[in-house]
Amino acid sequence: MINPSVHGWIDKFFAEQNQLEHSFPSNETDFYTRTRTTGFIFGHVVGFDASIAIATKDRLPQELSKIGMLNTLYQMYRLITQKNEAEDFITEAVSFYYSMIPKGFNPLKKMLESSSNSSKLEKIIHDRVQTNEDLFSKNFSHVITNALLFIDVLAFKQHLEKGNVPEKYSNKIEDIVISIISLSLKTKTGISQHDDLLAKLFESSVRYNKFATTTSTSIEHLDLSYLSNNLEKYYAIDLAGISLWSDEKVENEERYFLFKLGETIAIPDAFILESIAFINAFIVRYKKEIPYFNFSNPVKHFYDQTTESVVVLINRNKSRLLKEISQSKELMQLLAKSTHKDLDKEEKKKIKKQILDICKTIPSLTIFLLPGGGLLLPILIKFIPKMMPSAFNENIED
Repeated sequence: MINPSVHGWIDKFFAEQNQLEHSFPSNETDFYTRTRTTGFIFGHVVGFDASIAIATKDRLPQELSKIGMLNTLYQMYRLITQKNEAEDFITEAVSFYYSMIPKGFNPLKKMLESSSNSSKLEKIIHDRVQTNEDLFSKNFSHVITNALLFIDVLAFKQHLEKGNVPEKYSNKIEDIVISIISLSLKTKTGISQHDDLLAKLFESSVRYNKFATTTSTSIEHLDLSYLSNNLEKYYAIDLAGISLWSDEKVENEERYFLFKLGETIAIPDAFILESIAFINAFIVRYKKEIPYFNFSNPVKHFYDQTTESVVVLINRNKSRLLKEISQSKELMQLLAKSTHKDLDKEEKKKIKKQILDICKTIPSLTIFLLPGGGLLLPILIKFIPKMMPSAFNENIED
């Protein structure tokens, strides 16, 4: 299974995929429709447009975003070039980011010149899906911040077609998208705490603009002339649509906003209706998994999502973890005791220290040593006894 948390995952991705069996996107609309179905447009990846199915179960949200980012860039390459060459795609993608990212923030500077292009692209994609350093914010706003990743794909299209990206292209597209979203939220018939949160998250998640410009008061006041192709226009309409959604419907005033937006950028009503229907079906199906729509209890959602991520890490490192734990009789006794009795302060301190020492020896678990990792440690300690062999308690008693 492809593991985007481990070096070499991009080469493995292409080794496993047989692109000769995968149809080329026939046009921009076909590409967009296929991409939207994966959830990448909305920052919540639920699948992949690939020739061979890639499992989504037991993957961390960040891992899904990485695969989604790679594959969407690749499908854009296939749309424009009508070729399958993975090596050429990787070279183009690295060249694209190298020329686009400001030199002061260029992730390639930290890499050795001898690094392969696939290694460089792994580093770039890792950096692109990491926008928030705060642990809580990263888990909570994940769907919002990564919805803006599609702007990279739009800029990559410019690179492939023209050999370069027009100056400030990404800044302008991002500014337009943020402005449309902010304006759409102001037109909602009932402004909720969700809407205020959504606006703040989008405006704080910009990748190209230091400050979001959201002063326009109507569509007529927005300069949308820079949107030059259907992909840019479809994207703007869909993000406006998801920001307008509430309670499984879009009110008449909100529909008017979308139709007016479509008229302004020359997108037919049929696409607007399809967008409304698709977004409704998507949110209804995945609502429980999307942080924004669980704002009624963000702390609970953070805990639930983080618990799921910790369980994935535990299962992947189960053998190594059990081996390390079994070498400490005191730790095993304390863990066994914790399953049926509350530990005192000193015992909890001992468990924490010994578990952290073990995490230092297992690369995938070093997340618990990072700032904010202390929030995750109790979750790790809670689940360790559950993965122990059935004879665990008997052995301790003996």
